Amino acid sequence: MQQSGRIWYNIPIMKWTKSLIQTLRENPGDAEIDSHKLLIRAGLARKVAGGLYAYLPLGMRSLRKIQQIVREEMDRAGALEIVSPILQPAELWRTTGRWDTMGPNMFKLRDRGEHEFALGPTAEEVFTDLAKSLISSYRQLPVTIYQIQWKFRDETRPRFGLMRSKEFLMKDAYSFDTDAEGADKSYWNMYHAYERIYARCGLKAVPVQADGGDMGDSMTHEFHVLADAGEDGIAFCDGCGYAANLEKAERKMGNGEWGTGNGEACEEVATPNAKTIEEVASFLGLPADRFVKSLVYVADGKPVMVCVQGDRDVNEVKLKRFLGAKSVALADFGTVLKVTGANAGFVGPVAPADASLKIVADIALKGAKGRIVGANKDDFHLKNVDLARDAKIADADYADLVIVKDGDICAKCGKPMAIKRGIEVGQVFKLGTKYSAAFNAVYKNDKLEDHVMIMGCYGVGVSRTLQAVIEQCHDKDGIIWPASVAPYQVIVENLDPDKEEVTKIADDLESALEAAGIDVIVDDRAERPGVKFKDADLIGFPVRVVVGAKGLANGGVEIKRRCDDKSKMQIVAPDAAVEAIKAALEGE
Repeated sequence: MQQSGRIWYNIPIMKWTKSLIQTLRENPGDAEIDSHKLLIRAGLARKVAGGLYAYLPLGMRSLRKIQQIVREEMDRAGALEIVSPILQPAELWRTTGRWDTMGPNMFKLRDRGEHEFALGPTAEEVFTDLAKSLISSYRQLPVTIYQIQWKFRDETRPRFGLMRSKEFLMKDAYSFDTDAEGADKSYWNMYHAYERIYARCGLKAVPVQADGGDMGDSMTHEFHVLADAGEDGIAFCDGCGYAANLEKAERKMGNGEWGTGNGEACEEVATPNAKTIEEVASFLGLPADRFVKSLVYVADGKPVMVCVQGDRDVNEVKLKRFLGAKSVALADFGTVLKVTGANAGFVGPVAPADASLKIVADIALKGAKGRIVGANKDDFHLKNVDLARDAKIADADYADLVIVKDGDICAKCGKPMAIKRGIEVGQVFKLGTKYSAAFNAVYKNDKLEDHVMIMGCYGVGVSRTLQAVIEQCHDKDGIIWPASVAPYQVIVENLDPDKEEVTKIADDLESALEAAGIDVIVDDRAERPGVKFKDADLIGFPVRVVVGAKGLANGGVEIKRRCDDKSKMQIVAPDAAVEAIKAALEGE
């Protein structure tokens, strides 16, 4: 049995009418960013519930291509693929203490035997336990193992489609080494593999320094796709190339940040109902940088006051690290009143009610004079405050505690920094022995002595990368897919599917392109050309080929790249179309 000269069972389903593609003209009501809107409108995915999505045929094709790129680069870097269970026993998580510290983001459940499990939000425990059971000798090291597996996190507020969802596809890899030098090599091996992954996906992904958080030590880089819709702020220095997310970014003190005073004694001034810096600044007619913003936090159960310049915000990640605390959160109103003697908005570092209250301050305030601070008395502030003279802040309690902002001076080269937004699509960590020590994952050296393995951890958000491509590669008409991850690289628009000659040329083009290793779909719908062109632009196929009776009568088929305007459309004879399409794809 044959069709168009081909054996029927070798024919891939590449006709639009057989591909379950459904595009939407209107934006979904709950979509906030362009990539989320286009993800749904182009028929790549459909929402099932908050934070949960079904991947439709077009979306699956792109997702699989991204997976394949990730897999090829992991294999090229020498990593070994496995797959571990999504359902993870509580005992493994209790070994590291994270069963309790992961908090409500972890989905927990019990089986019929009352055994506790979690839907894996990550896999450090599982992989470390596996390594312990598989590795016993230094001869087996170094080794890196990875998987591409679904992860689950009970996000408080799922949003932005696949950017922050409850279920997501992730590649996670873990390296095991005998020493720090080997761990460094494994780290940079993965770092460079990530550079290749994102380049092959057609993304401009920028590696930035980051905070290790609860995962590991201070050596970590995030890979960000720059986009206005990005959730993360990133500080960039064009002078030296320094880049860090705002949790990690540091700045150099600029001239004038300390300010000067005239040596007058501090004086109480009434500020009725003026609680915020903006309100007090307006009331007193002074700029915000003359004020000290004082906030009370609770760090591991103990209150601490944090002071920063009035036009700055506290960086809670830096604060947590500086205090060496496991948890840091703003104090409730009752705690604030108890330790300061005033309600929030009127607190300050001069003589709080609890004389033992620990006070820490941003380094920019060291030596600051002539400042206005809360008086620890409702509706009052103090002016002419000299922090060294009037506040009991030890020298050791000054540190970099603020979020870097646009125009801050780079700590490395002294040039101004700029703040941009980014979407995190991957991260590499040096874990050290945090997990291997907890599991007693050891190897024997050449003297048969036990040593703890040194680990690294490396994650790629595969499903997030899919949407990040859309966010970075789109225009007013729809998606502009890079050829490497497009659902189909070429769409052949059959404008006259009822005419045998036109259909034969369209089908012959499909066969020839497939034989050349090019993904192609034929739009065989009995629709108006305008509808077909709009759908092709919305979905974003890299190359569009138009086959119609009128065009053939005038000399050939039309070929246009999605990223080009109409002026760059070319008309070629049908027998020259394949080579022209190849050239167009190479131009992508």
